[in-house]
Amino acid sequence: MPSTRFLTGITTSGTPHLGNYVGSIRPSVRASLTAGVESYYFLADYHALIKIDEPARIQRSTLEIAASWLAAGLDPERVVFYRQSDVPEIPELTWLLTCVTGKGVLNRAHAYKAAVDKNTATEQDPDMDVTAGLFMYPVLMGADILMFNAHKVPVGRDQIQHIEMARDMANSFNHRYGEHFVPPQAVIEESVATLPGLDGRKMSKSYDNTIPLFATREQLKKLIAGIVTDSRAPGEPKETEGSALYQIYQAFASEEESTALRQAYADGIAWGDAKQVLFERIDREIAPMREAYLDLINHPAKIEAILLAGAVKARQRATPFMTELRHAVGLRKLGDPVQAATQKVAKTALPSFKQYRETDGQFRFKLVDAQGHLLMQSLGFASPKQAGQAIATLQREGSAALPGLMDQLEPLAVDVSTVAAALQQLAAGT
Repeated sequence: MPSTRFLTGITTSGTPHLGNYVGSIRPSVRASLTAGVESYYFLADYHALIKIDEPARIQRSTLEIAASWLAAGLDPERVVFYRQSDVPEIPELTWLLTCVTGKGVLNRAHAYKAAVDKNTATEQDPDMDVTAGLFMYPVLMGADILMFNAHKVPVGRDQIQHIEMARDMANSFNHRYGEHFVPPQAVIEESVATLPGLDGRKMSKSYDNTIPLFATREQLKKLIAGIVTDSRAPGEPKETEGSALYQIYQAFASEEESTALRQAYADGIAWGDAKQVLFERIDREIAPMREAYLDLINHPAKIEAILLAGAVKARQRATPFMTELRHAVGLRKLGDPVQAATQKVAKTALPSFKQYRETDGQFRFKLVDAQGHLLMQSLGFASPKQAGQAIATLQREGSAALPGLMDQLEPLAVDVSTVAAALQQLAAGT
């Protein structure tokens, strides 16, 4: 059995563009060729429902993203390639995780907070147009990951929080019902580029500045011609810094090719010529895949068969695991022995905060581990309310609160990583 499981998914909310290819599709296909790794790739169509209410768009996007992955070289024989909605155990697991996840954890989710902040800024009801789906998004993502006990999940920096939440869910469930889940780890690919779009901002469907991955050769050339550049004329030296055109080129070119274009910038290459260089370099990589993509798009039954076969492979793991989880939480046959039905998993001792009053009248608190060893101790507070507020901040924010509270704490009895681990364990077990 492979020692490491990787999992990655793409939300089926639009047509794949060059940014998706460079940031997700290409690196994930390369990763799928790694020996000794069990890889899971899925089309996140349940996630699409959170922000898309156009059924035809979700269906088309599912087709396009699947075709893009396959055309780019993803081999469904080497990996588990499936559509999220074809694995019914995932929404069932979502409910189990919902029951062990604190509402306060979800209140801190970036997408939910951004929606509330936007409403508040315009003096609207904070929850206007905020669906329960948006609020519960991190739990569904946690279920995607924990269903297959993925060890590694490649994500962008803006998704790290969701992996941390999945870890919290795993720890919380394990604490209540025994060791069933592997807390996942985020894998940040620093070398993976984030492409700028036609207007220089991040390439995104939200900004309508994308270049579709499998645009025709003529469309690709036309779109590249529309990339915003400055007004410097042919012969004038040009800067690569801040140049969207150059950044896109770098994502496709070798180091030697990038160096050559950088020199051409310094020598005053005309923008039209630079765009032609970019067009030819991108088309050289994409053209061999375009024919396979179009064939798949025109024969959706081929993709459907591949996805259904992938779902069978996914459920070979998901179905027995879900049976195990149902039994763990008490969803069992009534004929099971009473002892087995009522037996509780022994609770693991947790770190704890202890608040007390010193002889000088000051109020203090300390954090001790499960064995009572001191991990952290505060300085004196004038009132128990102030000490309680500091404890609440640590319980709510975990290790992220430490920098702001250092002036209220005595030098740590142990290293920061041990304290951080204790705070995370405490949060998961409450």
